[in-house]
Amino acid sequence: MSLWSRAQQLPPDALREVKASYAHHAFPIEVRHCLALWLEEKMQHWHEMDVENPSHSEFAGGLLLELMREIEAKLHTETDFLLRSRLEEASQQFASRYQQSPLLLVSALRSCFNTELSLVQQHESMMAGARVGGGDVGCPPGGHHHLGGGGGGGGEMVTADIMDQLAALAERTADSANDLRFLEQEQESFFISYHDCTKTNAQLSHLTAQPITPQLQEMIISMEKKKQMGEQELSVKVSGMVQRRLALVEKLQQTLDKIIAAQHRVLDQELTAWKREQQMAGNGRPFNEAKLNRIQEWCEQLADIIWQNRHQVKECERQCSKLPLQPPGGVDMLPALNQTITRQLSSLVTSTFIIEKEPPQVMKTNTRFTATVRLLVGGKLNVHMTPPQVTVSIVSEAQANSLLKNEAKRHQSGEILNNTGTMEYVQSTRQLSVNFRNLQLRKIKRAEKKGTESVMDEKFALLFQSTFSVGGGELGFQANESRCVLNAFHVPDKVPWPAVADMLDTKFKHATGRGLTPDNINFLASKALRTNSMCSDYSSQYLSWSQFCKEPLLERSFTFWEWFFQVMKVTREHLRQLWVDGSILGFVGRRQAEELLSASPPATFLLRFSDSELGGVTIAWSSDDVNAESREVFMLQPFTSKDFGIRPLADRISDLRRLTTLYPNTPKDHAFSKYYTPVTELPPVPGAYIPSGVVTHVLGWPKPGLEGSSSSYPNTPVPLGSPSAPSSVPSAMDHSSSSEQKPSLDSPLYDAANVLANF
Repeated sequence: MSLWSRAQQLPPDALREVKASYAHHAFPIEVRHCLALWLEEKMQHWHEMDVENPSHSEFAGGLLLELMREIEAKLHTETDFLLRSRLEEASQQFASRYQQSPLLLVSALRSCFNTELSLVQQHESMMAGARVGGGDVGCPPGGHHHLGGGGGGGGEMVTADIMDQLAALAERTADSANDLRFLEQEQESFFISYHDCTKTNAQLSHLTAQPITPQLQEMIISMEKKKQMGEQELSVKVSGMVQRRLALVEKLQQTLDKIIAAQHRVLDQELTAWKREQQMAGNGRPFNEAKLNRIQEWCEQLADIIWQNRHQVKECERQCSKLPLQPPGGVDMLPALNQTITRQLSSLVTSTFIIEKEPPQVMKTNTRFTATVRLLVGGKLNVHMTPPQVTVSIVSEAQANSLLKNEAKRHQSGEILNNTGTMEYVQSTRQLSVNFRNLQLRKIKRAEKKGTESVMDEKFALLFQSTFSVGGGELGFQANESRCVLNAFHVPDKVPWPAVADMLDTKFKHATGRGLTPDNINFLASKALRTNSMCSDYSSQYLSWSQFCKEPLLERSFTFWEWFFQVMKVTREHLRQLWVDGSILGFVGRRQAEELLSASPPATFLLRFSDSELGGVTIAWSSDDVNAESREVFMLQPFTSKDFGIRPLADRISDLRRLTTLYPNTPKDHAFSKYYTPVTELPPVPGAYIPSGVVTHVLGWPKPGLEGSSSSYPNTPVPLGSPSAPSSVPSAMDHSSSSEQKPSLDSPLYDAANVLANF
């Protein structure tokens, strides 16, 4: 079933998020619906392009033209008038909006696909859990469960729970507003009664100063009774107002406690989980960007509730100042309440100043990069009425730590061009944000390196700063948001192996289309941890940063990460479909390959990643000599990306006629024939060149076309373990080993920082 078909089965709330994501990126949902299969067929291309790399713009432009042609083709067959009109508008929109910047279309579609996929996976995970009665949901081979706060299968329950919390707070706020109005009315009634009582006292004083007469005496007695009743009424009203004030203050205090709890959940759990998922997306994990819109709704409701409660506290203070009625021994709680709720408002505003679109984890000087900063409560509190200005600077790790301690110093460790921008409010989306499209790191001040320190050991962060005017200038808050960009900002000394395994699996799956199996994970653990033999449980072991990407592997000149990165790269670029099909065993050592093949039928082979050649893939096979006393195993010299650029792996395997069975028991042609390059024989053209081809040939085997012509094996490759055996059997496509790779900004050494940065 296609992704779009699965998306249409989502519950209403999740489906609205999908539609909102496409609307946010101005990609018509009608195009997604009509071209669902074509878009998903091209999904791999959307995800493989680097939207920050201008060299990919031409390829993106080609995809844009294909998309517009598909829309035109659909218009010829579509009969629905409204749908035709919408598709025509979409075609014109794509031409005007993306023709000059086709990578923007790639970015938009990638974001929409990620949101759609994330919501579908969440829903299907929840439904699978329900089907097994709440038990564990099985994980597919090579897959790992990912549970994020509010982002897993229980996301809808979390949403409903938070909405209930906010609804209860809104109801309490409305109740306390009514209580405050009643208290104000009661206080006004008290002032009227007090005025009447004062007037009665004045009249009584005037009468008692007159000569006493029987008639006057009666008037005095009547006035004294009236005075006594008035004073009693005032006493009752004072007592009632004191009790109601205490009750109101208590209610405001309880509401504030609930606000703090709700704000903790929204900011410290849900928003923090979103930021974590955003970090993980840098390593290929699906990321639901639309979740931020839902968090914004919660933050906006919190802002309204906090502002109203703060207004009630201040109004209560004003009423109390007009009529001070402090009970004996009582403590005025209102000033403390005002401070606490203002602090909550400050925390809400500054914490919702977030980086919506992250800059790259690795940056070059004099290279353009982008970032988007957003204030989630920008549509509330009149913040957008005075558009805030945001500045970007780069700081070192030490400077960032001092900022976390609120040390008021201006820090800067480099120069960034185009580093200021004004936030803009978009009414249709209710978003206040600024998009930095042309940031550029001009220079960076690095500390002097010590000993064996490399450039990766010094880390920097981009710091986004702004000042917000809240409530029409009544309050002002300064907000900072920093995110690692130049290098990984926090790299732990060591990490539990299960966390490393999960990250490697995520990254490999994102790059190649299929994740790692438990056996793959165990193989990688033994290699990374430098253990001589594989064990079944590495869960309690830790991998150090040095083991990961600084210390070379045993008897090698490269690190574990360099080896893994090159394996991932060659698989992504040349072997993706073979890996997805399961035709490449890949992560298996030489000794294990020998054990597997020596017990297999003759001419059985497997594909494994070379231990000695970066990005190398070797073919291991068992001898096809049925008369041999023992099954011999051979390893072909590894092929690399350079070789696959000349002739694909499937064609090379086809060339090797003696290899008949892919381990354990799949006929070779059944596994690889669909990837063979079709051979077209054209009649010779007089005077034209005669085309030639490249064929893989194992030295020591008969020439192609002569294989099988002899029943003996005089040229069988020398078996492994013989005194004269080479480390691997050379092929006719022999090539010199690549020289040791030097770190560059495109090398795996830098990407390693991105992997372990997110633990």
